[in-house]
Amino acid sequence: MKITLQTGNTAAIETELLVAFTTDTATGKDAKPEISLLTEDEVIRKAAANVLTTGEFASGSNETILLHTPAGLKATRLLLIGLGKTAKATPHDVRKAAGTAVRFAKPRKLRELAILLPNGFDAAATARAIAEGTILADFDPDTYRSDRKDQSIDSLTVLASDQKAADAGFNEGVIIGESQNFTRSLVNEPGNRMTPTILGQRAAEMAQAVGLKCEVFGADKLHELKMGAFWSVTQGSDEPPALIVIAYEPKTAPANGPVLGLVGKGITFDTGGISIKPSDNMEKMKYDMAGGAAMIGAMRAIAQIKPAVKVIAIVCAAENMPSGKAQKPGDVQIAMSGKSIEIINTDAEGRLVLADGLAYAKQLGATHLIDAATLTGAVAVALGQVNAGVFANDEETYKIFSDAVAKSGERFWRLPLDDDYREQIRSDIADIKNSGGRYGGAITAAMFLKEFAEDTPWIHLDIASMAWQDENKPWAAKGPTGVAVRSIVEWVRSYAK
Repeated sequence: MKITLQTGNTAAIETELLVAFTTDTATGKDAKPEISLLTEDEVIRKAAANVLTTGEFASGSNETILLHTPAGLKATRLLLIGLGKTAKATPHDVRKAAGTAVRFAKPRKLRELAILLPNGFDAAATARAIAEGTILADFDPDTYRSDRKDQSIDSLTVLASDQKAADAGFNEGVIIGESQNFTRSLVNEPGNRMTPTILGQRAAEMAQAVGLKCEVFGADKLHELKMGAFWSVTQGSDEPPALIVIAYEPKTAPANGPVLGLVGKGITFDTGGISIKPSDNMEKMKYDMAGGAAMIGAMRAIAQIKPAVKVIAIVCAAENMPSGKAQKPGDVQIAMSGKSIEIINTDAEGRLVLADGLAYAKQLGATHLIDAATLTGAVAVALGQVNAGVFANDEETYKIFSDAVAKSGERFWRLPLDDDYREQIRSDIADIKNSGGRYGGAITAAMFLKEFAEDTPWIHLDIASMAWQDENKPWAAKGPTGVAVRSIVEWVRSYAK
């Protein structure tokens, strides 16, 4: 999709679909909607005036109404999209509404559209949101259908009254939206077409394209580094592991400044190993590398936005398979840090690869850590498919992440890391065990990782419930979401200020 930002006479824009946003200014529980059209353009206001007073359109969130051959406009159609109540509307609502416009156009074979930047919001933030929302909405997961009909949007124009004010935000939005879609494309691939080796290749190709350093190591490197936890997961598979290391080292970063370590779980397919999963829905376990893919996508964006801070990304990629070589419940593994781990459940494998990934990030000089992983089903039980889980061992680092989330528009909810939970992962035979049982499963998994982050400021993102969307939304297709990319990028940028 070609996406551009421009100014000009809106009435003279020739497009198949012109999009404008509205809000409901009415207050009070039972008040009738009072629709406000978020543009000062008098031609558009006149074209939409009648429909805004009929009561058939209430400007609810992502509600749409289509006007054909709108009077005074060269646009063939005018689409109005609601942002909900005026008092609550934010650029994050605009992001979804912009996505709704694209999803509205695609099945109707409309291949070009123009979107008006709405009044009443910060121009840069809103231009960024529209760029992100439209790019994300253009993604569809049906890659391998032989009868696939490409419904991609050919061109999209964002219309601003002040291009200079919107320009920086718009350009960043394009970068971040495309990077999130890159993550989604990785997650969408089936396990036979996204092995650890292929993930390493895709990461290296991306790094070369945007000017990053990338190295991909195999089993020999794991043994050299004594990554016993990581190796224990991969030993049951015929597919070799991949330790992916991507570095962003700008000359503008201060010599004594922070080094941010991004660590991602890259389990390209997860059967559960000897503790095998039920067959129902196991096909979705191709998405178990979504945390690693998020880190790769975030690095793609970071390389182009160019914050003045050093960043190292480490993705621990492996298959978790049952075989005669696979680890067994009861085995004891020695992690890179020297800690011994009793294996209670081989399906609690993500924390094992992350344990060595965190240790390696610190060895490479990371002063602050963030990891992302589809780590536990327990986080979905706790938070549903509305929020992802976030944990932190440092209040200042968490505050920086929380502020980043407010800018990214993603949704995370902090869960506790009280010391009392550590008792659940205490082992009788080793330092710790890799499963704390049924209760507080997301928390005990995070407690396990905390053992390897140690005193380094650290954020843990459990994205298991949010990395895959089971149903279509008005603004996005079902399938991989690319969650955490935007928040990780914002978190990184915070350290460059």
